[in-house]
Amino acid sequence: MARAGSPLAIARRLRQVRERIRAASERAGRAPDEITLIAVSKRKPAADIVSAYEAGQRDFGENYIQELAAKSRKLQNLDRARFHFIGKLQSNKTRKAAALCSVIHTVDRIKLARRLANAGTPLQVFVEVKLSHEATKGGVAPETASEVIGRIREAPGLELRGLMTMPPWHTDPERSRPYFQQLRELAGRHGVTGLSMGMSGDLEVAIQEGATHVRVGTAIFGRREP
Repeated sequence: MARAGSPLAIARRLRQVRERIRAASERAGRAPDEITLIAVSKRKPAADIVSAYEAGQRDFGENYIQELAAKSRKLQNLDRARFHFIGKLQSNKTRKAAALCSVIHTVDRIKLARRLANAGTPLQVFVEVKLSHEATKGGVAPETASEVIGRIREAPGLELRGLMTMPPWHTDPERSRPYFQQLRELAGRHGVTGLSMGMSGDLEVAIQEGATHVRVGTAIFGRREP
C-alpha cells in the first residue's frame, strides 16, 4: 500500500475527490466543470504539491504567505499551477500575496481591498463573509458586505469573483447547509455567482447549494501534522 504522502496515494485521493464532485454535480443537475477544486496544501511539503500537479491538479490553496513563499522556490517549474490564498491576510502582506497568488478568497475589509488594488497585479477576489458566531472565524458581516463589494467593483485591477464563507466544523455535513444557503442568497442579492464554500467533509452539500469553488485538503493530502 502506498504511504500517505506518496505520489500514488495523492493521485488516488485526487481521483476519489473528483469522483465525489462529479457525482454530487450530477445529483444537483450541474456540470462537474462548473466546480473548481482547490487542493489545500497548507503545512504540506512542496513535493506533495508537485505530486498533485503531476496527477492533473492545477489549483492550490495556501493559508500562510511566508509558507507559500518558501515553497514557491521549489515550484517554479509548475507553469500552469494557480495559487489561491485562503487564509487571514494581513495588510502588510498584500504585495507578496499578489505576487504569489492569482485569487484571494479572504477580502474582508475596504483597507485590504485598497492595498490589493495598489499592488499593481490583476487579481480575482472573493469577499469573505462571516455567517457563524465563532470568534475564530473571519469575514465581513452580511449586513455590511455591500460596502466592501462596492469598493472592490470600483477598484482597478480587482475582479470580484464572488463570496466565500466557512461554517462551523461539524461531523454532520448537513449542519453546513444553512450557512451555504445564506451565502448563496447573499450572493444573489449582490449579483455575483462565485461561491467559495465546502471542504473535505461537506463538499457534496456545498455543491448542491451552488458552490463554484470547493477547498479540499485532508481528503487529498491526508491529515496535517499539528
